[in-house]
Amino acid sequence: MAETYQNIIHPFAPVWDAQARALVLGTFPSVRSRENAFYYGHPQNRFWRLLATLYAQPEPTTIAEKTAFLICQRIALWDVLASCDIVGSADQTIRQPVPNDIASRLAGSSGMQVFANGQTAAALYRRYIEPSCGVPILTLPSTSPANTAWSLSRLQDAWQPLRQATLSP
Repeated sequence: MAETYQNIIHPFAPVWDAQARALVLGTFPSVRSRENAFYYGHPQNRFWRLLATLYAQPEPTTIAEKTAFLICQRIALWDVLASCDIVGSADQTIRQPVPNDIASRLAGSSGMQVFANGQTAAALYRRYIEPSCGVPILTLPSTSPANTAWSLSRLQDAWQPLRQATLSP
């Protein structure tokens, strides 16, 4: 039996602090992330493990720990889409995308660098957000468990620009 499309509204707020130097954007929360009420909630997603490795910190496990980790490392976290029609968690099934108002947030954050966690987030940002704000996005390889071509070690190398952005004054 084929899964059906659901219209989903993004269920949680961005993590955004005035001191943030980098914004990491995903596409839209997965089913597991929506169930867990926070970003990258699927246990096989390597996002939190990768960030912990990049910053030589213990991997955060609770929402409070994850939020504190991001703020401490000067990372803002959000998704490109505020809502969409989607089947399960599959980015390739997204229809009727409605972007978040990222442009107005970026307008108040001078020097913020923007990074996409994967190709789909980057493409949606370039289509819906970048024309109104002019802030380019750097595409990083997805931390999704579906991205089996990228080991944690390769991801760590590829995600170094994020670390560099957050360490710069």
